[in-house]
Amino acid sequence: MSQPLSSAATAVSLREAFRYWLKLGFISFGGPAGQLGMMHQELVEKRRWISEQRFLHALNYCMLLPGPEAQQLATYIGWLLHGAKGALIAGLLFILPSFFILSLLAWLYLAHGDVPLLQGLLYGVKPAVTAIVLFAAWRIGKKTLHTAVLKLLALAALIAIAVFKMPFPYIVIAAALIGLVLMRWWPAQLKVAPASHGSTKAGATADAAVVNDNTALPKWQLFSWRKFIFGIALGIAIWAASLGVLVVLYGWHSPQVQLGWFFTKAALLTFGGAYAVLPYVYQGAVEQYGWLTALQMIDALALGESTPGPLIMVVAFVGFIAGWTEQLFGPNMLPLAGMLAAAIVTFFTFLPSFLFILVGAPLVESSRKQAAFTAPLTAITAAVVGVIANLALFFGYHVLWPQGLSGNFDWFALLLGIAAGVALFRYNQGIMRVLTGAALLGMVTTAF
Repeated sequence: MSQPLSSAATAVSLREAFRYWLKLGFISFGGPAGQLGMMHQELVEKRRWISEQRFLHALNYCMLLPGPEAQQLATYIGWLLHGAKGALIAGLLFILPSFFILSLLAWLYLAHGDVPLLQGLLYGVKPAVTAIVLFAAWRIGKKTLHTAVLKLLALAALIAIAVFKMPFPYIVIAAALIGLVLMRWWPAQLKVAPASHGSTKAGATADAAVVNDNTALPKWQLFSWRKFIFGIALGIAIWAASLGVLVVLYGWHSPQVQLGWFFTKAALLTFGGAYAVLPYVYQGAVEQYGWLTALQMIDALALGESTPGPLIMVVAFVGFIAGWTEQLFGPNMLPLAGMLAAAIVTFFTFLPSFLFILVGAPLVESSRKQAAFTAPLTAITAAVVGVIANLALFFGYHVLWPQGLSGNFDWFALLLGIAAGVALFRYNQGIMRVLTGAALLGMVTTAF
């Protein structure tokens, strides 16, 4: 029996959701994989705000989009629970703490130079982040790779991106095509077993979730072409008006307008997460515009890995340095210039993400039980497990060989990463506790 139309909104109050999204904004460490693991553990397993299948369906859509998938998933779930208001609350609270933290760190970085305490914290956190990403890949794989073909698909995606450097969009397209073929010729290989392998308890848990497969669609989740076209037009109008205001105030060739235009393009190229677009950001911000140096770009990435929020928030750090470097308001107002530039960059980077969810989610929900849509998404989920595993390998290489293979091997980083992995896999410790312990060890180690 379907639940009442208002069940999601009444079962989870907006105030309760606000408190959770605010908390998540401050503790969402570990990059997209760690953040997805946090949301799954809290929203699916503990609070039961959303069922496993609805969570994965939303995740599959977010994986297809350019932009930060974890922030988009939070926005999507907020939308499922409370409509557009819930989406804006969830999405904004996911990024605002990170914005202010990175802006503060950028100011400290530029105004006070190297801070040994911060260097020690980064040194300890990086191996732990590697273990967290690997742990997230294992958790998602355990819940989704229940057939031999899906496991092979995950392995193939890992090899494609790690060995052959295949771009992530190509992997997504290939996985979707494989999903369609399997739907036609071998549909049994696309079936995802429930979390408890079909037990009665598992079924009861899924039905007990506030948003589950039997939940009737509230009015804001119903798709209509009129709302779809209006949403696209409104999003484009907001973008054009925002950029137009900057052009009127500062001129087309001003750093403010170029920051908005450049990061609009970057936002539409972030298929596969932040690491897919960082080369583009590096090329533009360092080589084309000269907003920051290569060393500053590397430091921005390290800080982005070690602060809450989506990894693509490193663009706020980049924007702050750009505003500071360009001296937008003269040499006596550098912090204000940095904050303005960081705000411009963040706005134009995340505007498309909100548009994709608010406009596209009703269409995705309407396709939830259509095999032509769900089969490709199931295959994409399997491929994403391999892509996340590759991210762990990428992190591990740069943590263990910070100067490359020709440099020294960091044995302490290896021991710290193993310790973090044991805490996660063997003792099921929370991500925040693991990160805190690793940061303290890193600071103590670099102090002596």
